[in-house]
Order: sequence, then C-alpha cells, then structure tokens
Amino acid sequence: MPTPGARNTRRIRVVIAKPGLDGHDRGAKIIARALRDAGMEVIYTGLHQTPEQIVETAIQEDADAVGISILSGAHMTLVPRILAGLKENGVEDVLVVVGGTIPGDDAKELKALGVAEIFTPGAPTTE
Repeated sequence: MPTPGARNTRRIRVVIAKPGLDGHDRGAKIIARALRDAGMEVIYTGLHQTPEQIVETAIQEDADAVGISILSGAHMTLVPRILAGLKENGVEDVLVVVGGTIPGDDAKELKALGVAEIFTPGAPTTE
C-alpha cells in the first residue's frame, strides 16, 4: 500500500516502434533520445515490427504512449491495425502518436481513428 502523501515516481513509459518494411530509423532514434533526455523511459522496438508485435510490446511494457515512426507510405494500412489491436486487447488509455511523411488528408483520417498527434519531418523534438 502506498504511503499517504507519497508521490507516484514511475516515469512515463514510451514504446517507439518502426512498423513494416521501413528501414529508416534515424528519426525514431532521435526521438527516443529526446524522450530519454526529458526523463521518460523509452522502449525501442527496432526495425520491421508487425502491428501485432507493437501491440504486444505496448502491453508487456505497460506503456503510457506509443510512438510510431513510418516513412514507407504504408501508414494508412499499418497504423489502423495498431490502433485496432490496442482496442481489441482493452488497451484504450495509451496515447498513440505518429511521425513520418504523412499527407494532410491522411493525418486528419488517422486523428479521426484515434491518433493523438502527427509529427512530420523537421518537427522540433520539443513538441
């Protein structure tokens, strides 16, 4: 039982994931480092993860957020599968953000599906 008046000192846990065949990981690693520098605990999945693997990692790691880095153009296929997988597993309190080359119309659709924010190339790491 927690001590009365004690603060929860658990750091925010963020899974950074690279789904599909996208082999460009520099942006994901830069974001992972920026989040670590900001005091968050970061779990980097590595390249070529399936949506199912990303969902499983988020569950196993008790993630507070999932950052999906995708530059392959497959965002409208892969991101909805990740969102659906989280929902199917009862994980509805995890913030999902996407970074990559996402056209404006696709960004609107992804947000309507539940993505909290879209970050495009060149976005500052302070956002």
